[in-house]
Amino acid sequence: MSDAVTCVVADYSNQTHCETVSSLLNEYALDRFGNSAPLDLGVRANLCARLSTIAGAFSVIARVGKTPVGLINAFQGFSTFKCAALINVHDVFVMPNHRRKGVTQAMMATVQEVAVSRNCCKLTLEVLSNNQNAQRSYEKFGFASYELDPALGTAQFWEKKLPFDGEDVLVEAGECTKQVAGEKIAEE
Repeated sequence: MSDAVTCVVADYSNQTHCETVSSLLNEYALDRFGNSAPLDLGVRANLCARLSTIAGAFSVIARVGKTPVGLINAFQGFSTFKCAALINVHDVFVMPNHRRKGVTQAMMATVQEVAVSRNCCKLTLEVLSNNQNAQRSYEKFGFASYELDPALGTAQFWEKKLPFDGEDVLVEAGECTKQVAGEKIAEE
């Protein structure tokens, strides 16, 4: 069996691709650098359907032979300082027995191809400060900590969790709507 890594941008309308994206993201969630817990079954069942509704979202699946071994989920964003599109690499996962074998580099090359085809100005990502292996892999691909001025320090990724009930919230033309049991109801 060949150890060659092949990558494909997932087609969210392809059931096999969707099952692979869901399965690999669940493996990432189970990993200690993920969440150390499985994804909710509803998340797994609806992931690709939801991703397909997000403009600029895409997933890269890496395979060795026919075996899925890696996943990147990425989203198109916007750099206000460059007034240009960018790609944020949101999730990066490689199955443990395929790490340090060039899988991340191959997936990142595919992400970069998509970004260049969309005329993006840069790629961005977040990485845990104690995930040294991931940091080395990203540095090898050309990533570096973001800083405007070394005297001001590097950028940090922060979050604020919000109350979330799992209902599907959509924003359409400035009007917030909720989708409840398949029926859209305008918010007052």
